[in-house]
Amino acid sequence: MMLNLLKENIRIAFGSIKTQILRTSLTVIIIAIGITALVGILTVVSALENTISSDFASMGANTFNISQYENTARRRGGEERTIINPIISYPEAVAFKNKFNYPFTETSVSFTATSIAEVKYEANKTDPAISVVGVDEFFITNSGLETSLGRNFNSFDIANNNYVCVVGSDFEKGLLKDINPLNKTISIRGARFKVIGVLKEKGSTFGNSQDLRVLIPIQVARSLFTAPRINYNMSVMVSKKEILDQAIDNAISTMRRVRKLSPIKDNNFGVVRSDDLINRILGITQYLGLASWLIGIITVLGSSIALMNIMIVSVTERTREIGVRKALGAKRSTVAIQFFIETMIIGQLGGIVGIILGILIGFGIATALDFAFVIPWGAIFAAFTTSFIVALVSGLYPAIKAAVLDPIEALRYE
Repeated sequence: MMLNLLKENIRIAFGSIKTQILRTSLTVIIIAIGITALVGILTVVSALENTISSDFASMGANTFNISQYENTARRRGGEERTIINPIISYPEAVAFKNKFNYPFTETSVSFTATSIAEVKYEANKTDPAISVVGVDEFFITNSGLETSLGRNFNSFDIANNNYVCVVGSDFEKGLLKDINPLNKTISIRGARFKVIGVLKEKGSTFGNSQDLRVLIPIQVARSLFTAPRINYNMSVMVSKKEILDQAIDNAISTMRRVRKLSPIKDNNFGVVRSDDLINRILGITQYLGLASWLIGIITVLGSSIALMNIMIVSVTERTREIGVRKALGAKRSTVAIQFFIETMIIGQLGGIVGIILGILIGFGIATALDFAFVIPWGAIFAAFTTSFIVALVSGLYPAIKAAVLDPIEALRYE
């Protein structure tokens, strides 16, 4: 009996929606706009978070880098003064590596030799320019990189300054296309290198391609690229995550000893944890998420007022119909449920249209910005919940208004 009544109410609700198709469509569009704004922004935010997480998580939360950085804005005597940290020289980098003997750690020393190298293979040469990085045997592991073909450098390659290299995945699409790149000889600045490995594709991070680079042994890179004031970078991987904080403290004190800093002086170098960077960026994306909720809530508030207004007008227009139903024995609850179901259907229709549009817009923006798209289940759930609450709040007053109508007065209404 109850089920039949519900079916009948749903049938009447759909019939009523059909008779007011223009008004219903406009309300659905208003709700959909709010949900689209909410889902669209949340989709882009989740795609951005996914991209950042995949870019930095590959580095592992158990690595940290020691590098030069600019420490700005120290006020001295009312004047703003910029403190520029000295570069990390090769002797300093080597001294750090030798002195930092903390358990369960591996230290890698590297530097970017150039970002405008021209690489040749037989009669062909690269375009665009390639980055050349001088590395040791720990660089690939510490940077969260992997080889898709061939192998990593070993200690023998580095100790003997072998003219071998590991190339980025873009070489398989360009210079070394349609051939097996392993054991082929490429030329950089006239020096010939044997390809021993190809890196797995990394894609681009904020527009910078990670796949257009050649890694060569650090001493070979130093002999080929003798620019003044080369800045070195140290990357440390800690195999036991629980001792990461102690390892960082030890690394800071080691670097201070290398730089002969007195206890009263601040560090003149930077320590960046891989999880630090990701947490900072994800912290920013949280604000974007909050902004999307704010935009969504404001728009949805407008749509809930529109939906309530439409349902009140509908109750007024159908006063005579309500009177007839009540005179024939319809209970207050039956009349209230009928109008309530109508509101819920309109609200959910708006929600579904909004979710579809929001995901499509979010997908379009994520694709255009080269973000890794993921289906935003959280945003979909949020949208369904929001449209349900909108319909719930908007439908209560008109449903109660319809239920308490006096059947005699309603029958007299023209």
